[in-house]
Amino acid sequence: MVVLYHLSRQAGALPWISDATWYGRSGVTFFFVLSGFVLAWTYDGQRVPAKVFLWRRFARIWPLLAVTTALSVAAYAALGTRVSPRSVAATLLLANAWLPDPDLLRGGNPAAWSLSDEAWFYLLFPLLLALPWLRSARGRAGVAVAACAAVLAVWLCGAVIADPVVRSWALGYFPVTRTPQFLLGVAAGLAVARGWRPPVRPGAAVALVVAWHLVLVPWSRAVPDALWYSPYQASQLLSAPLFALLVVAAARADLEGRRTGLGGRWAIRLGHWSFAWYLVHEIVIRLWIGTYGRPVGLTATAGVWLLVLAASLAVSAAAYHWVEHPLERRLRKAGPRPTGPRTRGSVS
Repeated sequence: MVVLYHLSRQAGALPWISDATWYGRSGVTFFFVLSGFVLAWTYDGQRVPAKVFLWRRFARIWPLLAVTTALSVAAYAALGTRVSPRSVAATLLLANAWLPDPDLLRGGNPAAWSLSDEAWFYLLFPLLLALPWLRSARGRAGVAVAACAAVLAVWLCGAVIADPVVRSWALGYFPVTRTPQFLLGVAAGLAVARGWRPPVRPGAAVALVVAWHLVLVPWSRAVPDALWYSPYQASQLLSAPLFALLVVAAARADLEGRRTGLGGRWAIRLGHWSFAWYLVHEIVIRLWIGTYGRPVGLTATAGVWLLVLAASLAVSAAAYHWVEHPLERRLRKAGPRPTGPRTRGSVS
């Protein structure tokens, strides 16, 4: 979804597809919700020291971040664009989303800002699992409702931020305002792990997500993106509950042994490559557009889309098999391991 969003806005729009994915940046929201869900599901009841958990997450994301940032800087250099050392440093230190500075957000690897948020979530995660409210079904429901209310409150806060740069950062990038999305995923993951089953099936959840994005089409024609109540910000924030519903519905189907289309060989491969694809695709788009310009006409635009999709996916597959997966395994082996009984700083 994020890939189609960038293609639509950078390479040119295609009928129907671009209308539905014009606000595909909401895919990052899905990623944050899914991240919270998967971590909660994985570590619920596990006695893993916080330092081991954090090292595992570092091994998971940082090697590929470093390599793709180097590729991105090289792409900028090839196109004659200077990248400031501070923006590269902020990207590699996972700190680039903490200030309303476009140079920090877009320098290095522009797609990597979300990893700054993820790093914040990882630091919070051991503390979140220790919250007493997440230990009971009623408490988890309350946390989920509070997270949804916080998402709405963040969106409404856009009305009081006059500076458009600060508003865009505060609503779309700032790790603190993105935290409710991750928290919603954590509450949902713990609920499903401890026996709760949602009353919604995947088909209905998918229909709700699709309907939401279709509603954004006429909304976008009526309200410019620059305004706080535009669908640009709403798509990223208000979609969180729908994505949470989609994730728990898919989890329920999987637990019940029903087919969802997510267990096939290619679905699993794409899942493995997805992180690399997210970090690589914008670099490929940027290189193509910077070298050849935006395509003119429907046929040329469709051709560029197919070429970029194929090229970026191929690079992503190579990055997963030759960089991401092997380096993660090596770093995990070299790092701390859980030993002995649960300690004060453990994730469980």
